[in-house]
This record gives sequence, C-alpha cells and structure tokens, in this order.
Amino acid sequence: MSTSEIASILDNSKELDRLRKEQEDVLTDINKLHKKLQTNPEVVEKPGDMSLSKLKNLYIQAKDLAETEVRVSNILLSQLEALLPPGPPGQQRRRVGNEQKKKQKKNDSDISRVSPSMRNQLDNLASLKGEQVAARVTTEDIEKDEYIVVKVMHYDRETREFEVLDEEPGDDDEGGGQRKFKLHASNVIPFPKRNDPSTALDFLPGRAVLAVYPGTTALYKATVVNPHRKRKTDDYLLEFDDDEGEDGSMPRRTVPFHNVVALPDGHRQ
Repeated sequence: MSTSEIASILDNSKELDRLRKEQEDVLTDINKLHKKLQTNPEVVEKPGDMSLSKLKNLYIQAKDLAETEVRVSNILLSQLEALLPPGPPGQQRRRVGNEQKKKQKKNDSDISRVSPSMRNQLDNLASLKGEQVAARVTTEDIEKDEYIVVKVMHYDRETREFEVLDEEPGDDDEGGGQRKFKLHASNVIPFPKRNDPSTALDFLPGRAVLAVYPGTTALYKATVVNPHRKRKTDDYLLEFDDDEGEDGSMPRRTVPFHNVVALPDGHRQ
C-alpha cells in the first residue's frame, strides 16, 4: 500500500466524519422546527411565516448530505476492495511463471485496480487545472489558518498534490510577485461553478461558512444572515467574524454564491 493510497483513504474518512457531523446539525434543526410546529401549528398561517419553507430547505440539505455520504462511502469501499487480494481469505495468489509478467510496470498495475468511482474522483481533481480554488497556505504549526484564492496549475495523481499560483499577492507579501505553492488535496477547496448551480450547497441562515471577503482574494469565516434565498445562484448576505463598521456595528456584506464554501472542520481563525 502506497503512502498516497493511505492518505486518500484517510482524507475520505475525514470527509465522512464531516458529513455525519453536518447531518447531525441539520437533523437537530429539523427536530427543533418539528417541535415548534407541533407546539404552535397555527404559526404557519401567519403572514410572512417561513417555517414550512425552512423545513423544506432543511430536508433538501439533509437529502444532499445523505447522497454525498453514499458517494464518499462507495469511494472508500472501492479503495479498500482494490487493496485486498482476490479470492477467499488465506488463498494465495497463483504465481505467474513468466518472469517478465512478474515485472509489469507499476502504472499498469495501479490503473487496473483503480475503481471507476475512484477514477472519477481523480478526474474531477485533475479537471480543476486552470480553475480558481480556495487554498489553505499556512502550515500546521501556525496558530491561524489562512485561506486565499489561487489558480490551479497542475495536479499530481500519485502524490495527490496541487501546484497552485497566487495571482494577486498582497502588499505585505515578500517580493510582491506571484507566489507558487505545492499543497496536498486536503488543503484545497473547489469553488461552486458560476454556470452550474448544482455544484453549490445551500447554506441556511445562521450557518458558519468560509467566504471571499469583498474586494480581496482572502477567505474568512462568516455567518449567513439571508432571511431566505430562492435560488442557489442568489447572492449571500454575510456577517464576517471580526468585521466592524465605522459605527462599531457588524456590517452585512453581499458575496456571490460561487465565492462561498463550507467551513472546514477544525478551522482556526
């Protein structure tokens, strides 16, 4: 088992944990709304009440999370099955007499045991070349996570590493020129595609997210404050943590849906 295969399995396991925690949060919100409607059912008849609409959105989000969990679980199963020897436990693999066949190229062996779902995952990552993504460019020993918008230059399937370019470094960056980074796939978050709303998650009011601060290429933690978004392509209204207006209040800022992603588990800010 190669290091990259182990890393991939661990990454998908972490993603499953994140999805399950997110599902628990959604289920908690659903149960709260159920309790509210059971206690006071006439509230839905009041003008402007959005209880049923919120409940519908919660169920849609729960369905999306469940489907994503199934997809990631299938990828994990395929990865594990690909690493297990064929045949019943304890049965030795038949030896190949031809010495040349014993020394087949490693690439041929790897390709033959990659499942279709795993290959799709690799293809999706490789297809990000030329796209802008959110990238964590700080190391583990740094107290706070720094996410910025970068452009994908290359993806290495073997090491699962991205080569990315910071096209607009800040004034404080040394040298002032464009910076390149090599980052593991776990440090990269694809943005929703502008022309494909199906790639966007629908974050409900009160949800913590990671978003591009208007006028910059930096991402910060924020909270969704939209009363209701009719379409996935609608802009988000966000309150960024540690953001303060001239009057001392926390301003609400409009951010396009394609600049908002899920807050990574364990994010430090």
